[in-house]
Amino acid sequence: MVTLNKIYTKAGDGGKTRLGDNSEVEKTDIRVDAYGEVDELNTCLGIALCCAREDGLLAGLIKQIQNDLFDLGADLCWPLESVVEGVPRLSVTDGQVIYLEEQIDKFNQSLEALKSFVLPGGSLVAGHLHLARAVCRRVERRIWLLGQREDLNENIGIYLNRLSDLLFVLARY
Repeated sequence: MVTLNKIYTKAGDGGKTRLGDNSEVEKTDIRVDAYGEVDELNTCLGIALCCAREDGLLAGLIKQIQNDLFDLGADLCWPLESVVEGVPRLSVTDGQVIYLEEQIDKFNQSLEALKSFVLPGGSLVAGHLHLARAVCRRVERRIWLLGQREDLNENIGIYLNRLSDLLFVLARY
């Protein structure tokens, strides 16, 4: 469990921040930008969650995805080759990707086959899920750009690709 007693530290006032391995980078670093966009995606899902029924199947799934996105952000926050003794590394796993695939199949089975493009909208929750899907696609592009420069856990890009598919299916659902 994380305990935050003091919210401001002033450590980032000079335009620099620290990664999970404690290395210092510019706040404009593409890695920082990437996990910042993951935070934006998580926020979009939080808004969708507010529109979904709290006790519904959708709400539980969104909460699970939000937790997985924290793992994904933590994975991005640590350069792949970096190890800090005694500190466990959070990483996106094959199991998290498989879970998304199972959810896509589960929700998609009751939907009619598509015969045309889908315009975003339909309901408030569907609109927010479409927005989250579009943000997810942007995050995925940012991750692939980062991956051209640095080694990354390959499951990060795969997870985001499946997540955007799932968000599309959920918006139709």
